[in-house]
Amino acid sequence: MADADPRMPAGKADPAAGERIEVITTPARKRNWGRIALMLSVPLLIALGGAYLWLTSGRYLSTDNAYVRQDMISISPDVTGRIVSVNVRENQRVKAGDILFQIDPLPYRIALEQADAAIATARVQVATLSTDTGSAAADIASAQADIALAQATYDRQAALMKRGFTTRASFDAAAHEVAAARARLATAQASAAKARSQMGSGTAGSGVPAAIQAAMAERDKAALSLARTVVRAPKDGIISQTSRLQIGTITPSGVPAVSLVVSQAAWVEANFKETDLNHMRVGQPAEISLDAYSGMKVHGHIASIGAGTGSEFSVLPAQNASGNWVKVTQRVPVRIAIDGTPSRPMIPGLSADVTIDTKPHG
Repeated sequence: MADADPRMPAGKADPAAGERIEVITTPARKRNWGRIALMLSVPLLIALGGAYLWLTSGRYLSTDNAYVRQDMISISPDVTGRIVSVNVRENQRVKAGDILFQIDPLPYRIALEQADAAIATARVQVATLSTDTGSAAADIASAQADIALAQATYDRQAALMKRGFTTRASFDAAAHEVAAARARLATAQASAAKARSQMGSGTAGSGVPAAIQAAMAERDKAALSLARTVVRAPKDGIISQTSRLQIGTITPSGVPAVSLVVSQAAWVEANFKETDLNHMRVGQPAEISLDAYSGMKVHGHIASIGAGTGSEFSVLPAQNASGNWVKVTQRVPVRIAIDGTPSRPMIPGLSADVTIDTKPHG
């Protein structure tokens, strides 16, 4: 069999050779439409993302320098004493008026009894002064009578002295008796005035003698101190830092003994850069994300913007009047009120991310 002519195309029959040759055809390559779509979608997505960023540029302001805050009350006793009972434990919820702990009331109960005794003593003193006032009035009347008698004797001695029927000694004695009687009258009048003053009322129109009123005031003070030996919760909340409440411990007045976290007053304090304040207004909506609760979003709004930067309210404010001063962007605290009731507890101190929508609404 002769060799095939190399000039003949594949799949053609050679008439001269009289042999049948199979025709092998190659199908057309299909285009990869998926790859083309992917190549076109990438720049399209980039263009859409750029357009979105351009349209929303400057609308949203965010910071991760934000923390949950709550009102915290440091509860301290108003009186000093030994703790005799503790009615709360750490992280216990309490209501306003619940008893937290009690200080030994015995010393203050004794002080109240002493105040009652002082009132009784003051009433006896007032009764004695009333008697003294009557005695002083009698002394005044007696002194006035003595003055009248001494004056009459002096007048007689003066008349006799003119006629030479008495001695100088008798005349001088009569004059001295007049002066002595007048002195006794002045003394009696002063004693009466003193007694009336001591019986006078402590305040205008009260009608209660000053001594009794002072004793009653001391009794009120003793009764108030006794009542304050029972320390109660001023508001609803959660008790914290109860380690200082130990039975037998003497707690001084005015020193915090326990803390109360007011559970109904949670908010977020977000520290924004000063360059962000130009677009912020009170009432703008905010979205809050908490590091502790992944995926949870809390909605709120701007309640207020701080009256000063954080550095201004520090214990030692920065002094920038120096040659090596470097300008640092300041942070201003912005209070974010929480709308509604979050599904998880707002624990004070939790870290948060806050995003403000500055687009005008309505």
